[in-house]
Amino acid sequence: MSKKVVIAFEGIEGSGKTFHINYVSNYLEKKKIDHIKLREPGGSKNSEKIRKLILNKKSNFNKNTDLLLYLSSRSENIEYIKKFYKKKIILLDRFTDSTIAYQHYGMGVNLTILKKINNYLLKNFKVDFTFLYIVNKKNMKKRLQQRKSLNRYDKFNDKFYKKVQNGFLKIAKEKKRVYQIIDSNLSIKLNKKIIINKLNKIIK
Repeated sequence: MSKKVVIAFEGIEGSGKTFHINYVSNYLEKKKIDHIKLREPGGSKNSEKIRKLILNKKSNFNKNTDLLLYLSSRSENIEYIKKFYKKKIILLDRFTDSTIAYQHYGMGVNLTILKKINNYLLKNFKVDFTFLYIVNKKNMKKRLQQRKSLNRYDKFNDKFYKKVQNGFLKIAKEKKRVYQIIDSNLSIKLNKKIIINKLNKIIK
């Protein structure tokens, strides 16, 4: 019997979080362990519509509009997610920490306002464990160059990504939740082993 935990996968572009959440999802499927997997922005039908608007290369929203669009996407997702809360393992490709890292640390949006709206949406829903992926500038650029298409958030400057990654690390140091920092500059094989070992401890 596995624990019905909520696990978030966080990190900047090119850090490997999406690759590894898919790997974990496949692992759980093979083990026949019930789970759902969602991405932010996106996930539910309406949230995917908002995702297209946010990430469109032609969009040029100001930082406050960006924040409200992300939170609108979460608002559409949260009722769907809550249906499975404590019933299935929930895997999230980005969640609240991304909002804080990008919108506050990266763009300078007021943290108090951000947290108030977020708490209003989430109420008693919380993440149990977070895998945080870090990556150096060289590997990030290399991975982004390999993508078939780039969205608006794939095209910020190096200074922005550095602020966001440092923001993630500050969040992790608060230790309000359990974190596992994954150095995605290391080999994929090694990181897969680290992640699965930690996963098995979390869900058992």
